Amino acid sequence: MKNKILSLFTLLIAFNLSAQDFTTNKEGSEYKFKKIAQMESTPVLSQGWTGTCWSFSALSFFESELERMGKDGHNLAEMYIVYHAYLGKAEKYVRTDGNTNFDEGGAFHDIPWVIKRYGIVPSEAFQGLNYGSERHNHAELSEVLKGTIGGVLKASKGLSTNDALSSSWHKAIRGVLDAYLGEVPENLEEFKFKVDGKEYNPVSYRDELGLNMDDYISLTSFSNHPYYQTCQLAIADNWAWGNSYNVPLADLWKAATYALKEGYSFAWGADVSEDYFSFRSGLAIVPKDRSTIKVSGRNNSNFSDAGAEKKANCFMEPVEEEKITQEMRQAAYDNKQTTDDHGMHAVGLYKDQNGKEYLLIKNSWGKRNECDGFFFTSQAYFDYKTINIYLHKDGLSKELKGKLGID
Repeated sequence: MKNKILSLFTLLIAFNLSAQDFTTNKEGSEYKFKKIAQMESTPVLSQGWTGTCWSFSALSFFESELERMGKDGHNLAEMYIVYHAYLGKAEKYVRTDGNTNFDEGGAFHDIPWVIKRYGIVPSEAFQGLNYGSERHNHAELSEVLKGTIGGVLKASKGLSTNDALSSSWHKAIRGVLDAYLGEVPENLEEFKFKVDGKEYNPVSYRDELGLNMDDYISLTSFSNHPYYQTCQLAIADNWAWGNSYNVPLADLWKAATYALKEGYSFAWGADVSEDYFSFRSGLAIVPKDRSTIKVSGRNNSNFSDAGAEKKANCFMEPVEEEKITQEMRQAAYDNKQTTDDHGMHAVGLYKDQNGKEYLLIKNSWGKRNECDGFFFTSQAYFDYKTINIYLHKDGLSKELKGKLGID
């Protein structure tokens, strides 16, 4: 495997901290961020023109987990996860007569769903670029898959009492995936590859990595569910119907910062469509006065690039932010102002010159900003726009584990 690699931005941060004890979000900015904690992470990648942020962010998280476990830098195959998640989505879509989501999006729960059933492979064993491009682009793949599964669904609704769907439609879905992403044998023992001279298949490689998918949990915070119990987030991309532990908002931020201080990173699902989310400026905040924010351009439907350009004083100097309450958060979720847009990877905790804490977030839009593909998000933004976080259960405090009944 490749030796562990720190991103260029991580190295720049280390340099800045040793030289002047702070870093910033953008040239000319008055924000001064000082590191509290930071995890190692593999290089920033681009999800290309796809809606597969959930796979890129979750696998980035698991790569950092392997680093935490003392294993040299592994780079896992995002498109291997996407391939098999589509198989699961297709099965669920037909069983529910088309009443579940069948599209590019997904959730963090998809990764354990796939790895438990189909194992995992390193990125060099499955690039997922079988259509003559060096950049991921699933526009055509998505339409072909939806056309195929749509035909299956139409056929199923036209069945007479004594008729039945054939088993061939499963092969048709696999055929499309094989054509666009690369062939994966149904018998996974036939999918052979070598790592450091040793031969593996997806299942044996999963076992070699030693990641126990049952050790990972999702946390959320919405008042339409009882606190300290599990719930299912009612979002379209939760096709696998994965559970999350529901906690009060104050506990969600405490859990996030506690984990980072203890050496555990986490995957972060959030709404990134707001004018006060500026990847180009390396900052996500909730300014009390938003009148200076000027937006040009727009976000693409998959939230797979740097998005609209946003310029404002608040991205260049610290400003007063909204105080986010549980009620504000819930109202934004209920009225669809907060939506399930994007999956990312939280790798660090910083504070600014005024003592306010920020998360350092690794994105999957390539290195399209001055933070080399990373950005900082404030507690206010996290409190307001988080859908869920996904982390190792040992990253929770003993107190929170007790409230949730987690061993």
